Amino acid sequence: MNKGKLLVFSAPSGSGKTTIVRHLLAQPELNLEFSVSAATREPREGERDGKDYYFISLHEFKQHIKAEDFVEWEEVYRDNFYGTLKSEVERIWAKGKNVIFDIDVAGGLRIKKKFPEETLAVFVKPPSIDELKIRLKKRSTESDDKINMRIAKASVELATAPQFDIVIKNYDLDVAKQEAYELVKSFVSK
Repeated sequence: MNKGKLLVFSAPSGSGKTTIVRHLLAQPELNLEFSVSAATREPREGERDGKDYYFISLHEFKQHIKAEDFVEWEEVYRDNFYGTLKSEVERIWAKGKNVIFDIDVAGGLRIKKKFPEETLAVFVKPPSIDELKIRLKKRSTESDDKINMRIAKASVELATAPQFDIVIKNYDLDVAKQEAYELVKSFVSK
């Protein structure tokens, strides 16, 4: 199978990585397709199975782990698993496209380790932990306990930034989107 490129975007929740990934997907010249992750959590309002995530049961997820069906997987929170199915990457490559991931830090680093030549791993860094907390509260999608869990996790995730190929500092979203575009354009044209 002809392998395309893998573009990994990782960051703590609220850093802006999803907004940046959506911007890149809207640029047809980059020939990107979004890798839909599998998740055991319940869909949030407006999320659709097969578009935002493949929402599967914990039992089904564990069956996929046993069958080694994942490129990477992680128990992000207790009984809350996320992963990238091999079939998803193969599906996108079969279409002649490059795969873009909006993925947690551990998963992003696993993909980079598994496919070092094909992968550009980008870490999106927020201006500060305080700004991250403000962004998460503005979303109004999670309880204060969930937000506090994400903030605690963010400190650990920020320490992994040097392990990525490049760090984009998202102090200004338009600047961050442009920087990401230039990086991806250069990488996919190699």
